[in-house]
Amino acid sequence: MATIRSLLDCDLYKFTMLQVVLHQFPAAHGVYEFRCRNKQTAYPLAEILPDLERELDHLCELRFQADELDYLRSLRFIKSDFVDYLELFQLKRRFVSVWANEHGQLNIHVKGPLIQAMFFEIYILAMVNELYFRRLETPAVLAEGERRLQEKAKFIKNLSNRQHPDDNPFLVSDFGTRRRYHFAWQKHVVETLVQAAPEIFRGTSNVYLAKELNITPIGTMAHEFLQAFQALNVKLRDFQKAALEAWVHEYRGDLGIALTDVVGMDAFLRDFDLYFAKLFDGLRHDSGDPYVWGDKAYAHYRKLKIDSRTKMLTFSDGLDLQKAWDLHQYFKGRFKTSFGIGTNLTNDMGHEPLNIVLKLVECNGQSVAKLSDSPGKTVTQNDTFLAYLRQVFDIQSE
Repeated sequence: MATIRSLLDCDLYKFTMLQVVLHQFPAAHGVYEFRCRNKQTAYPLAEILPDLERELDHLCELRFQADELDYLRSLRFIKSDFVDYLELFQLKRRFVSVWANEHGQLNIHVKGPLIQAMFFEIYILAMVNELYFRRLETPAVLAEGERRLQEKAKFIKNLSNRQHPDDNPFLVSDFGTRRRYHFAWQKHVVETLVQAAPEIFRGTSNVYLAKELNITPIGTMAHEFLQAFQALNVKLRDFQKAALEAWVHEYRGDLGIALTDVVGMDAFLRDFDLYFAKLFDGLRHDSGDPYVWGDKAYAHYRKLKIDSRTKMLTFSDGLDLQKAWDLHQYFKGRFKTSFGIGTNLTNDMGHEPLNIVLKLVECNGQSVAKLSDSPGKTVTQNDTFLAYLRQVFDIQSE
């Protein structure tokens, strides 16, 4: 059975980013590279190569169906001409190269127009995960996964009874498409947790599941969106401001959560002035200490004389339900909060999960980079450009 059976089986932020790309810089070209950060895997990832080739061929035969297009049209922030474009859309196999090196490592390279290349990431990562874990699946693994899931359902149900009515709500969503054990398991997890505590577990990044389960699709932008502006026609020092401005121009008040860690929180806040702080509804954390990050956000809003209680902090880095609840308790008097949980929801089966990424490393023939707030998450293929980026934003080496 194919790992991807619908083009809607993807994270919402791919659609929201691609709409901006189509409208504002449709000629942009991108290069993405795959990396596996695991020091060791149960078997060499390159062994899935023949199956991955077949999955990619199948993916590139898929088209959006009429009911899927109707669903996208129902989302207020998705524009009709973008859906018209998606009606004609088909991924092109020639933009993806996959091969194995002599060490048994899997290599994946996506190179093509950004309006094509940007869409491949979630599908490919979900494919690699599902193909890899198929060989490890046993009845005992599924039983352990179910035991852990039922513990989470019980935990989240108990939390719903502990919320004070005067507190901001504790809101959790599934962010685990790219990391999932497989599609059926992700769907089972989301259904189980929505049923356990619908007032807490309200959404998913997966557009197909949001449509099928009638819950809220969640997502705005990813690192690649801001990184692309490092290679568009703006000064490098101004790339964050240009990206945020483009987003505001496209969505005019919708989807107002800004991602902060493309060059680190401190450098982000230097660009996130009163204008942007008023226009955006809040910020998303994806690397570094979440408590330090949130305290910096609080100090920034206070300096700008903005009531932080009107703003949302969204956390999405390496969370489980307990970590999310602790963060909510810490910030609840100062911010609204929400939490996107990935691997711990959709691939908590007892095996070590894969830590794999497919990241934008080049746009329009120029290197781009992400300077994460967490050691080891920095992404580039060009150390010279990385050093220049650090210099421009006055960031010390890791």
